[in-house]
Amino acid sequence: MTDEQIAKLYDQALVIENNGDYVAGELDPIKFAKLVAQHEREACAKEADKRLYDYTMLLSNPPQNGAAWSIANAIRARGEP
Repeated sequence: MTDEQIAKLYDQALVIENNGDYVAGELDPIKFAKLVAQHEREACAKEADKRLYDYTMLLSNPPQNGAAWSIANAIRARGEP
């Protein structure tokens, strides 16, 4: 992940409190960890997705792109409740 991506996830994990005179933000570490894990899972699943369209894998004997499909779906399913 790039520094910019991490900063964006950090901002999403901030809990903002507005007390009238000032605005304070506090990081929710659990939310931040979940966001990072979700981002990493999707990045891994996208790598598996790329293999779906790799014709060398499709034409191999036996075809290997089915495994990529299964792997991508399994990675994405880990993030579901």
